[in-house]
Amino acid sequence: MSKFALAIHGGAGTILRSQMTLELEREYRGGLEAALKAGWEVLRTGGSSLDAVEAAVVSLEDFPLFNAGRGSVFTHEGKQEMDAAIMNGSNLKAGAVAFVNNIRNPIKLARLVMEQTEHVLLAGDGANQFAEQLGIAAEPDEYFFTEHRWLQLQDAIAEGRVQLDHSAELRNADCGMRNEDDGFAADERTPHSALRTRHSKGTVGAVACDLSGNLAAATSTGGMTNKKFGRVGDTPVIGAGTYADGHCAVSCTGHGEFFMLGVTAFDVSARMQYKSIDIVTAADETIRHLTKIGGEGGLIAVDANGTVTLPFNSEGMYRASIVENGEFEIDIYG
Repeated sequence: MSKFALAIHGGAGTILRSQMTLELEREYRGGLEAALKAGWEVLRTGGSSLDAVEAAVVSLEDFPLFNAGRGSVFTHEGKQEMDAAIMNGSNLKAGAVAFVNNIRNPIKLARLVMEQTEHVLLAGDGANQFAEQLGIAAEPDEYFFTEHRWLQLQDAIAEGRVQLDHSAELRNADCGMRNEDDGFAADERTPHSALRTRHSKGTVGAVACDLSGNLAAATSTGGMTNKKFGRVGDTPVIGAGTYADGHCAVSCTGHGEFFMLGVTAFDVSARMQYKSIDIVTAADETIRHLTKIGGEGGLIAVDANGTVTLPFNSEGMYRASIVENGEFEIDIYG
């Protein structure tokens, strides 16, 4: 019987302790812990790795500080276009969606693409029509709105650039995350200055190994602030940002174009297979290759023995993991 394990991430980039308030760090850690517990409960009770990664990512999509689901970043037109993918390593089946709107949990829609169509990737209006046909939960624009994301868009437009999840500029504004209806008490709201001082891609993801040794991976994102022309990153591209087979399950976060060029998620599995090396060595080599081609970010991976690794080449990565013996770890900084 395999050891079961779960790992999650909430984005990688310039995440500095010096630019993080204690309150904000507490909120991030709380979001990671809730997602870890959601996925772990599935595994602990004998559920599948596929159900576990979906549960963990749903929790992360519902948490407004991460760039996925509620709290996704805005496009140049002031819209939110979300991508997601899920893959079952036991049968090499996968489903993905790209630039969908108003879908509460894009990862659920990605799973239905995998299970109820003969396709792997649906995009745009067609994906939204598919969701409507199946009765997938949708929300109005107001549900996804967070003020700090809106201000990030204004910054990016003013400077004429596309950016990852958080800008690197320091701001002195001291106001709440959202309005009085945001679900946060006044003393829980985080200053925009803290939310806008890190440079990270808030893509979320999860990988898991269940009691049967089956592996699965899931990833979800709102993409890049101020993106144009229907840009799609690595998250919904199987083998680039998301991959699972019998050797490992991988979910990536970072500058998506480089993860696509490096076929980064599959690269971990390929190195394990073709070089007969362990998952930790393979993942480290993959991140070194990502660095070589100019990419920044990280990945989480697990093999069929329940071995977890979480390498990255950025200043930090929101990450958490738990294995069968109950070792529970949550980290943010490098």
